[in-house]
Amino acid sequence: MKQVVTCQEMKSCDSYTIEKMGVPSCVLMERAALKVVEELEKRFTTENIKQKILCVCGSGNNGGDGVAIARILHQHGYQSAIYLAGNPDHRTEEMQRQCQIAVNYQVPVVNNLHNEEYTTIVDAIFGVGLTREVKGEYRELIAELNEMSGWKVSVDLPSGVDGDTGIELGIAFCADLTVTFAFRKAGLCLYPGRKLAGQIVVADVGIYREDGAEPKLFSMEKSDLRELPEKEAEGNKGTFGKVLVVAGSPGMCGAAFLSASGAFATGAGMVKIITPEENRIPLQTMLPEAMISCTGDWENDFNWSDVLVIGPGIGMSVRAADKVHFFLKKAKQEGKPVVLDADGLNLLAENPEWKKYLGSHVILTPHMGEMSRLTGKSIRELKSDRAGAARALVAETGAVCVLKDACTVTAASDGRAWINLLGNAGMATAGSGDVLSGVLAGMQAMYLETPIEEKDAGFYAALGVLLHGAGGDQAALRKGMAGMKAGDVACGVAEILKEQQNFKK
Repeated sequence: MKQVVTCQEMKSCDSYTIEKMGVPSCVLMERAALKVVEELEKRFTTENIKQKILCVCGSGNNGGDGVAIARILHQHGYQSAIYLAGNPDHRTEEMQRQCQIAVNYQVPVVNNLHNEEYTTIVDAIFGVGLTREVKGEYRELIAELNEMSGWKVSVDLPSGVDGDTGIELGIAFCADLTVTFAFRKAGLCLYPGRKLAGQIVVADVGIYREDGAEPKLFSMEKSDLRELPEKEAEGNKGTFGKVLVVAGSPGMCGAAFLSASGAFATGAGMVKIITPEENRIPLQTMLPEAMISCTGDWENDFNWSDVLVIGPGIGMSVRAADKVHFFLKKAKQEGKPVVLDADGLNLLAENPEWKKYLGSHVILTPHMGEMSRLTGKSIRELKSDRAGAARALVAETGAVCVLKDACTVTAASDGRAWINLLGNAGMATAGSGDVLSGVLAGMQAMYLETPIEEKDAGFYAALGVLLHGAGGDQAALRKGMAGMKAGDVACGVAEILKEQQNFKK
């Protein structure tokens, strides 16, 4: 798990390092430039003399980084040149200093982008401070750079990407590599910024948080899966958790099957599916390991369970609403863990008074459309601040929110949020979310002997999202992103858990 920062947090870290700790900004700039040069030189494969590098520099401190990069490359024997963009009168003090140093070292400055054929183009136009749409000369410049051949590298953040949201501000530089400093920025975790950045390297340049400053945003990595517990040798199907999946509508049993499969793949000892009678034979055929309940004895089924999944494929009928209401209310009374998904969320949106049954025992798993119905906000509004939207729903309900998207954000009641960086486009297929609901329930079942504390509920939900994403990546390796299905993701989850078990041996 790594810390992620917003642009404002990054500026605060800069200020703390410079003003409180006394590290001059010119020293930080030199360190940043050296780190970029280090990453460039790792990747250069031909002789120095054949490398022609153009550093395109804006008038701010990001531009100062670019000028310093060109100068260091020049000193290392490369054919580097500087292209200065923007108004000279607007250059920061550090940018002016770097320009003078470059003059002293006789680093070439060009006024025409097409004087040479460059093998590498370094983007140092805008830093993390950009918040408005790129227009005019800057827009034309970035468009021209994107059309040029050559390997493309961004300094800290691709110019034109919003550092908080990842949104493209009209136009953005398309990089093959981005070297960012101190911490990964939120906009480098979220699409399209994550794609526009290419490969991302986080370089330590000596900028740190102020002592006592609590980070609130994190990225999840595959190594975090080592936190998952092993199965106890003396356990049995009862101690490994009983998951009740309240899912499916007449003739529609796929979502119930996939959710139950996700729970089994994650290690649940027993799974029971409450579903209409029409689904009994198909489910018993597809998943004979699961118990099927169609009797309507909800009280008995609830008492049997340790963890509940409510909603996949359940529909929007009056009967479905009665079922969701019963189990939500009962789980609130007993404090049993709940994963509320799919039509369960849509029914919640139609019955907002049910929010009184939510709390820290519930994980809400909306995709953007469901989140829009729950909150009344447009999808565009939600995507402009995914973490903020998830945190707002948590503040309203007390539940953990897993806001599903290409980069899923999990938010907890203490304000922390986690961005998942695993998974792939092949997971954008029918039923993938149903598998996730089962995986999250299976995660809850892992911790029945040592219950998850309320303060850690968000982290373990984020860990479940990470496991689901890792399973999707495993499925893509076997089937390819074009051909994989949701069931392949569940199989991938089981394979990832096998990997983790082998790692611990």
